[in-house]
Amino acid sequence: MTLAAIALGANLGDRLATLQQAVDRLSALGEVVAVSSVYETDPLGYLDQPTFFNAVLLLETTIPPETLMRSLLQIEADLGRVRTFTNAPRAIDLDLLLYGDEIRDTPDLTLPHSRMHERAFVLVPLAEIAPEMWHPRLNMRMSALLASLPDRNGVRRTGECLMHRTP
Repeated sequence: MTLAAIALGANLGDRLATLQQAVDRLSALGEVVAVSSVYETDPLGYLDQPTFFNAVLLLETTIPPETLMRSLLQIEADLGRVRTFTNAPRAIDLDLLLYGDEIRDTPDLTLPHSRMHERAFVLVPLAEIAPEMWHPRLNMRMSALLASLPDRNGVRRTGECLMHRTP
């Protein structure tokens, strides 16, 4: 089993319900061992869009990372993701952040996620559930990466939670 960290985000439709559907679907790919709180976050890049709900999930899985990434893209499509332009509003966004200590740079997959260490909307929920998790390229723990961020404004805990169900 390998521990994977997956970021979830949504800013269109019923954001909470869509994130919950994603958690439910991800549970079929392995064992969900932790789900962060839900955070409301300001958009980055393209700013003329609604705020996001973001969370991070830890999944123990035996699925190889490329197959897992294809599964994430299929879940996005099934839940209404339509790709229009970079940083566009979206019904769902699933990013494979980490897959154990794997380092990959292929056209289809970069591990760890290339910008995760720059994004408070990723590091705040990830450090909440896995502060000691290690970034294999930067050789830093998530708690240290979060502490090194210059700005965490725009990331607010909502009080909402996503449930993971055990079989």
